[in-house]
Amino acid sequence: MDRREFVMLVGSAAATAILPSASAQQPTMPAVGFLRNTDADSSRSLVSAFARGLAENGYIERRNLTIEYRWADNHNDRLPELAAELIKRDVAVIVAGGGSVVALSAKSATQTIPIVFELGGDPVKMGLVDSLNRPGGNLTGVALFSNVIGPKRVEILHNLVPGAKTIGFLVQPDNPNAEREIKLARDAASSLGLHLDVLSARSKDEIATAFVKLRQSNAGGLIAMATPLFVANREYLVAQAARDAIPTIYPFSSFVKAGGLVSYGDDLADAFRQVGIYTGRILKGEKPSDLPIVQPSKFELVINLKTAKALGLNVPAQMLALADQVIE
Repeated sequence: MDRREFVMLVGSAAATAILPSASAQQPTMPAVGFLRNTDADSSRSLVSAFARGLAENGYIERRNLTIEYRWADNHNDRLPELAAELIKRDVAVIVAGGGSVVALSAKSATQTIPIVFELGGDPVKMGLVDSLNRPGGNLTGVALFSNVIGPKRVEILHNLVPGAKTIGFLVQPDNPNAEREIKLARDAASSLGLHLDVLSARSKDEIATAFVKLRQSNAGGLIAMATPLFVANREYLVAQAARDAIPTIYPFSSFVKAGGLVSYGDDLADAFRQVGIYTGRILKGEKPSDLPIVQPSKFELVINLKTAKALGLNVPAQMLALADQVIE
């Protein structure tokens, strides 16, 4: 063997040693479980917002991350089973979006896998975390205030329909926040000399039934509670209100963008973006116990002037000036 042949042989052997074999296993992408109690179609905008938050930490679905989606389709009794499925898939993080019932189901399923929740209310009182600043355990996330600003919605509706003596309050009675929201709204209505007619709905069909009762009560307006069921059925709810010409105030801007009159509440899309940010930080190694609960402090007032005109309402100039967004 001459010198030239020897050098080529050594170089070939070295290259073979450096290059991975064809059968070598590629690194496995981390998986995130996304658990929500509504359906996929009604949550597209929230999923997109979640993806934006992940991207801020460098995670892109199907590029360096996989997401296992599980939808309960408004059947909360399915949540424990779906959470168990995610654990079997060996996910690195579970996202629990859709209120305390989802977060509690995820917490009951695992005390080790990190959980990032989105809910309305106080997660400390719900037994999910030790404190807002130092959550402890394996949970953290975003806690919205939509369940405690009912009195402001009563005031806004009263300013829009000052002649109304009775207003309806559409609630989902099995939502953990329902009882407190009813009390706050009733107290606010009473202070303005209004009668509050509480209407219950646990499903899309019951929303229709509630509107029948609303017509019978001759209510001059309606407040819709902040709950995932109503978010999932927002287009149907808005259509019912339009059909009966009932001025309605909603908890999130997505209702107004679907044709609703007015909304006042948290920016739900931004909440899911924050959930995505926290999920990315946990994937990078941070612990949920060290991530303080995010509490949005800004509320959006969104008004649809086209809907107001259809209802024959004159929106006060001061309210228009305070609006974060006016749809014309």
